[in-house]
Amino acid sequence: MYLMARLPAALRCVLTVSVVTTAMVATLCAQTTRQPMVDISGAAQLVQGSGQISVLRDSTPWALNNGDYVQPMQVIVTGSNGSGMFKVADGSTFEVFSNSKVVFRANRGNWEDLLEIILGKIKVQIEHPGGVLPNNNKVRTPTAVISVRGTVFDVEYDPEKQATTVDDEEGSVDVARALNLNDHKLLTANQSLVVYKNEELAHKVDTGGILKRLYQAAMDALTQQEINSRSSGPAPASTPTGTTTVPVTPPTKTGDTNGNTPPPPPPPAPPN
Repeated sequence: MYLMARLPAALRCVLTVSVVTTAMVATLCAQTTRQPMVDISGAAQLVQGSGQISVLRDSTPWALNNGDYVQPMQVIVTGSNGSGMFKVADGSTFEVFSNSKVVFRANRGNWEDLLEIILGKIKVQIEHPGGVLPNNNKVRTPTAVISVRGTVFDVEYDPEKQATTVDDEEGSVDVARALNLNDHKLLTANQSLVVYKNEELAHKVDTGGILKRLYQAAMDALTQQEINSRSSGPAPASTPTGTTTVPVTPPTKTGDTNGNTPPPPPPPAPPN
């Protein structure tokens, strides 16, 4: 401070401005290099993706890479060759298949609303963190509400038919019409149900798993039959056109080669 006091006033002013400027630049650099904080408590992480898969931000698609996060109320979009497996904080996973459009946690105030399908197909696997039961989650489409407590299931929505197909692979799911939640059915493993917008639910559910296995078994049998027919050897040669095959009768006597009965011996000569 003593040295600063003895310096000319102009020089002291220049030094002061330099110190202040250096401090401001250092603060700005620290702010620009600091990584933005990402809230992952309610987010879904892309753990395995392929092809064209993106998230809409202000209606603009942004490509997703493995390890990226999708926040609540964001829309996941896949192309014709795109798909992705996502994981949430409790270990549950959902897979978005090709040509799909899905809203992640559309209701920010209720995280039980896991997904809302606008178009396409998903597969969901609900886990039980710490063994705690149940783990309530919902998947919504324009025609159906699927309530789960812990299971593996597929949901596909066709906007042209206004139809939702639910296939339960493991555990149980409750499926209700979106327009009438009192119209609902419980699906168990290997059962499926189609929900139409303006139709009551079918009285019987389809045992989808059994039908799929029977269909696959039939296809496998046809494939094996085709393989066997090709590996059984060449087909016998056909008879040339214009010729006739004459059956050969086996010989009846030793030396007889044509199969005909020999003529009787000639009569004895007349006496002289």
